Amino acid sequence: MTSFALSVLLALASAVCYAAGAILQEHVAATTPRFPSAPLRRGSWWAAVTLNGTGAVLHVIALAYGPLSVVQPLGALTIVFALPMAALFVRRRVGAAGWRGAVLATAGLAGLLSLTGSSHAQALADRERIVVTVVTVCVIAVLAGAARWVAVPGVRSVLLAAAAGTAFGISSVFTKNVAVEWNWSALGDALPSLAMIGLLASSGVLLSQASYRGAGLASPLATATVVNPVVAAVVGIAALGEHFRFGAPGALLALVAALIASTGLVMLTVHGAEAEARRTAKAGAADAADAADAAERERAERTEAAEVSGELEESERLDAAGATGSVGTAETADTAGKGGAVRAIGAAGASDVPLRIARQIPRQSPAARDEPPVLPDCGEAMLQPHG
Repeated sequence: MTSFALSVLLALASAVCYAAGAILQEHVAATTPRFPSAPLRRGSWWAAVTLNGTGAVLHVIALAYGPLSVVQPLGALTIVFALPMAALFVRRRVGAAGWRGAVLATAGLAGLLSLTGSSHAQALADRERIVVTVVTVCVIAVLAGAARWVAVPGVRSVLLAAAAGTAFGISSVFTKNVAVEWNWSALGDALPSLAMIGLLASSGVLLSQASYRGAGLASPLATATVVNPVVAAVVGIAALGEHFRFGAPGALLALVAALIASTGLVMLTVHGAEAEARRTAKAGAADAADAADAAERERAERTEAAEVSGELEESERLDAAGATGSVGTAETADTAGKGGAVRAIGAAGASDVPLRIARQIPRQSPAARDEPPVLPDCGEAMLQPHG
């Protein structure tokens, strides 16, 4: 295998890794709570970081074996790989408008990068590094601050993705700067650039993660994919001696390619906003249906409880009526019994039959006849037959 073929293969593998990492990042953004440290607790997010790091290493190796004019345009295939992979693995389908926007953005970026060349490898001077650092920090801060105040999810996502692409692009510039100036005997000179690379790469990962929330996959990924090499190319042309091929015609073609890429990005942004609106409407309809079902269940439960309460009240009323009837029956029977006893006593008196009582009436002795009579205790009765 020739070095050219190896560089192409490595560039394609790098694009696949970037695409898989973006899919995982978008999935994490759609399934985690909305606070900054939430993705750090997900294993899938760390897998996405690993895939992005692998893609970066493969991209650097591809640049070592092949020309920049071939490797950089192949990196634009990330969005082309990401869309079918998302549809296959996470069921994130993209409509025809999304595909058209992705193809236009990729074609414009590939044309722009293919027209960019360099005369020889150069590195940024110390003063230029400071200027690039200050400008980069300001641009990222402005984009992130504007995204914070924008209410439209699609526009906010594009702004955050542009900030992420800027961070990645300047990180590539500093990486190239370190590669050009690398000297093992003067390792301390490269530490500021290495620290800047780590800071920009980390910021780019966090910003790209935030850009996927509420906007889907295509729009933020395409924005970051286009902005990344464009920013690097602008710095390369302005400070590293790079230029457009073919002179003035090449610059005009580069402008056309940039317009094509921008049109694709606008289409992806509009498509992402419409898709998000549809998902929000569908979620709202589902929530309304769930609320209606819950209200219906609550109404049914309330009706059932009322019926059960009515049955209990009816049962208690019947029980109370039955108890009252029983008491009345008992009272009637008792009254009837008492009446029967009285009638029996009357009948006994009428037949001159002496009555028998359970307790004998005490009699006075002859010695006590002269004493006053002793009345019986309360409860005793002296019954005499009626004559």
